[in-house]
Amino acid sequence: QIQNNTTIMPLVKIFARNTLTKPVPLAALQSKLCDIWGTKPNTTKLILQRCEDWTDESFQEDCYVDIRAYGKAERTREMVLDGMHKIHGAFGEHDLIANVRLETYEGERYFHVPPAEK
Repeated sequence: QIQNNTTIMPLVKIFARNTLTKPVPLAALQSKLCDIWGTKPNTTKLILQRCEDWTDESFQEDCYVDIRAYGKAERTREMVLDGMHKIHGAFGEHDLIANVRLETYEGERYFHVPPAEK
């Protein structure tokens, strides 16, 4: 079953160095991000990617958060920036410093093919 753009799924990729000893609680962060963006857990995917290293000329973050989301009309620049600041707070509640990047896309350019149901 190919899904159309009525089931748009925000994707949140969280990068953390292998050496980070603080926990990154995905379920708690997913709940908070759903509250911030008005989405549901079944349409908001968080993926934690551990990595060896990254450049940090400007920031000393614990996590680099890369978000891809549908560019709805109500997601104005002000609303998105406010939400991004709230994401900083959500990570801060878990003693994590987040560097947040968010990119929106057009719905007609979104494709998703989930695994077949058994």
